[in-house]
Order: sequence, then structure tokens, then C-alpha cells
Amino acid sequence: MAQRTERADALRNREAVLAAADALFARSSSPHSVSMDDIAEAAGVGKGTLFRRFGDRAGLISAVIASRLEPLQQAAQEAQDAGRSSPRQRVMDLLDASLRFKVENRHLMSAAEHAGLSSPYQAGHYGWWHETLRLALDHVPGVHDADFTAHALLAAIRADLVAHLIDDQEMAPEDLRASLAAYIDNVLGTG
Repeated sequence: MAQRTERADALRNREAVLAAADALFARSSSPHSVSMDDIAEAAGVGKGTLFRRFGDRAGLISAVIASRLEPLQQAAQEAQDAGRSSPRQRVMDLLDASLRFKVENRHLMSAAEHAGLSSPYQAGHYGWWHETLRLALDHVPGVHDADFTAHALLAAIRADLVAHLIDDQEMAPEDLRASLAAYIDNVLGTG
């Protein structure tokens, strides 16, 4: 069966909605302050378009997260395919990239939690991060259970923890990145 091509106007509306939601969440420090009405108005579409296209607030937020993650995931895949770094370095790079994403997007990630997307394990992007990390860990000497280790390392950079450390504990992002690198060394050994 042939795959149906999206109409040009529908694609423009989708891109306008994602851009508007992305901008509104980026400027907002409170996930509750951005409403579907705000997003529809900023995108120049009707509220019904949002619900037809994304289902609900959680679906819209998931789509915004996915659109922000796409270039990061593509870069990580290209780096892995190039094979220029060791598996250990790939683990470090993947976790650092994920942490930087969560630091930069902590308000959006917080909005996802408040919209009913509280379990990171149910998010579509989590599966990708876990599998990519697990594959790198499979080749790191001394790692006996790459599947569990991938989950445990990803838990160390949960969005709610990142937001707490930066916003509540006033930890500098660079200090958080350094702490993560030290933690990874502890988990993997100094090998």
C-alpha cells in the first residue's frame, strides 16, 4: 500500500504549531502557563487543528520534544556510524548530549511531566536513547549487564533531577556535566 503524502497546508500547519509551541515553552518557566489556546493563537490555527493533529496537550508536547531531539539523534547516529571513538567515549558523548538537551529543555520536559508523560520509560525517545546506549555499553570492557547499566545511567539524568539540581539547588550546568562524567567513570571504572 502506498504511503499517503501529507497535504502542503497540513504540513505547514504542523510546522507552525510545533514552532509556536517550541517558542512558547522555551520562554516559559512554568509548564502550566502555556495553554493550547496560546499555542493555537501563536501558530495562527484553530484550537481544533491542534486536537485533530496531536490528540491532546501530551501529544503536542511529545511532538515538540521529538522535533527537538531529531537533530541530536541524527548526529549521535552519524557519530556512531563513523566509529571514530571508542565505545566508552560513545557512552560519555551520548549521556553528555542527553544531559545538555535536558538542561536546555528542562521547562519543556517539565511540561511533559505535568501533561501526563511522567514516566520517561513510556516516551518514544527513551527507547531510542536506551538502545543506542546499550549498544555502546555492550562493547565497553567490564560492563556485565549493558541493558540495566543503560537504564541506570539514564536515570542519573532524569529531567526532574536535572531541573531540581539546576533550578532548586542552583547547580551550574557545567558542574552538572562534570559530575555526570565522574559518575560515569565510577560506574564504568577508569579503564
